[in-house]
Amino acid sequence: MATSGDIKKGLCIEFNNDIFKVIEFMHVKPGKGPAFVRTKLKSVTNGKVLDNTFSAGNKIDEVKVITRKFQYLYDDENGFHFMNNDDFSQLYIDKEMIENSQFMKPGEEVTIILKEADESPLSAEIPPTVYLEVTEADPGVKGNTATNALKRATLETGAIVNVPLFIEAGDKIKVNTEDGSYLERVK
Repeated sequence: MATSGDIKKGLCIEFNNDIFKVIEFMHVKPGKGPAFVRTKLKSVTNGKVLDNTFSAGNKIDEVKVITRKFQYLYDDENGFHFMNNDDFSQLYIDKEMIENSQFMKPGEEVTIILKEADESPLSAEIPPTVYLEVTEADPGVKGNTATNALKRATLETGAIVNVPLFIEAGDKIKVNTEDGSYLERVK
């Protein structure tokens, strides 16, 4: 059993009959009164984010997890299918468990968090940046280059992002998967 002093980013805890991952935390030691830890917790089962404050020395139930690399194979109407690169076993994950899945393409490596006790999947994390090909791009308007003008582009995975006017169909671009923003053109 851990205490609130052991809270760190990425820690999985059992809280309110659910499993949460700590995505932000801040130890606060006010001039008056006891210290506390302010946290932002994300449910690994349904993706809800909630803010919670733990008082100093408060006991928390830590959940032991394993992280493994899996290769994304394909998706169907309910979820995604992955293959373990070590033993070639396959794993199925519901669509709600993966954020920004529109940037995943088959063959890509994904980190999956498994509960150590029964190796059931808790969540999956795609890489922070991916390289994707533009399949379709809106035509740019000439003369709009004085400001940071953007146009819509469709990527090979079906995701739609805003890109600069010089990006054309067939170009490869680097995309930030957290907010879906264009980062750079790749040669």
